[in-house]
Amino acid sequence: MSLNKLTDVFVSVLEIEQDEVCDQLSYSEHPKWDSMSHMMLVAELEAQFDIMLDTDDIIDMSSFLKAKQILSKYGVSFDE
Repeated sequence: MSLNKLTDVFVSVLEIEQDEVCDQLSYSEHPKWDSMSHMMLVAELEAQFDIMLDTDDIIDMSSFLKAKQILSKYGVSFDE
């Protein structure tokens, strides 16, 4: 459930296809993931998962895989 929710956030904010979302999806390599969409991702992740990311985590969130790792620190489980 949480993995689907996370995937949906990335699809919605970055306006990409679901099959584009994978662990390798990264800030540095995807043209639609820029500084503005990064902050929109952060805001949507905080809203969807009812958390408040700290500044270091916001800066460190450089890929879909890293987003999963960071959210895990806040108690979000991705076990399917």
